[in-house]
Amino acid sequence: MRRTLRHLADGREIIYFDEGDDTPPRTAEDTRDLPAVAASSEIRLDPLTGEWVAMAAHRQTRTYKPPADLCPLCPSKPGKPSEIPEADYDVVVFENRFPSFEEGATGERSTLDGLGLVRTAPGKGRCEVVCFTSDHNGSFAGLSPSRVRTVVDAWADRTAALSRIDGLEQVFPFENRGEEIGVTLHHPHGQIYGYPFVTPKTRRMLDVARAYQAEHGRAVLGDVLAAERKVGTRVIAEGQYWTAFVPPAARWPVHVQVVPHRQVPDIPALTDAERDDFAEVYLDVLRRCDGLYDRPLPYIAGWHQAPVRIDRELGWLHLELFSILRAPDKLKYLAGSESGEAVWINDATPEQIAERLRAVG
Repeated sequence: MRRTLRHLADGREIIYFDEGDDTPPRTAEDTRDLPAVAASSEIRLDPLTGEWVAMAAHRQTRTYKPPADLCPLCPSKPGKPSEIPEADYDVVVFENRFPSFEEGATGERSTLDGLGLVRTAPGKGRCEVVCFTSDHNGSFAGLSPSRVRTVVDAWADRTAALSRIDGLEQVFPFENRGEEIGVTLHHPHGQIYGYPFVTPKTRRMLDVARAYQAEHGRAVLGDVLAAERKVGTRVIAEGQYWTAFVPPAARWPVHVQVVPHRQVPDIPALTDAERDDFAEVYLDVLRRCDGLYDRPLPYIAGWHQAPVRIDRELGWLHLELFSILRAPDKLKYLAGSESGEAVWINDATPEQIAERLRAVG
């Protein structure tokens, strides 16, 4: 793989990840007349839950459902420059022009209204866009195993790079797919967030992992994985180094976890063989998901990685995919119980979900 770092007209970084060494050097210049990125992010600590909430009002003006011929993630064409100056590409990562967190965020830690009750801080972090292919009408499920491997290598590269940024505590690569999820750009792409704090979900998982380790002397996800592989009723795909299964307490109508057989804290820790095997297993999962309702499945898929600086020995890397589509034409809405109290009620059992995904074949 060849990695090439360039810069866009407003100074943002863009990084090309090309599969072959015979790819021509990336030298195209961004000819657009772009103003400097005007991001202003702030985080506030909810005094009732102890959770950080980001305020990023500048994102109200971000690009919203442009026509295909003006897609900012497609390669540039004569007279139609995009976010990617090159005429073609394999995998590209660039800094988001409308970031939820901004690496250059400045300001002092304080409290809201100077009353000492609600802590505030600059929304320092980093947000990147990952384009999986130059094909506007493609999908992650339609990628070749070699292209998925390139994406994994890009995720690993960016996880390592963001982990070195002062003040960033967690790196989260993810993909939102489908209008039902809220996607406003249809080109196949994902994002990477570098948070200035450890996220609430990760903190909860670490607390559970710590308590389980203290009581049993083993990793909780390791025991869950072993149990799922032994019983097999919720397993939907398996490789030499990875197993994909519906979690035994699945919250969503479609819910899959893809877990490596070896405990590693993050994507950079994966071996070449593990990265190759992930590509095969994950493509199997995605193709089953798209076959479930005989239509492209809207989903969110994200990597749970260990925090950058703390509790890394407790982390067990895994990918989680879920969808709000509970029937070909019906959505699961997070209503009173889910949104109000974070108590999920699933309309299908995990065993039923797994059986349906296996039956797609």
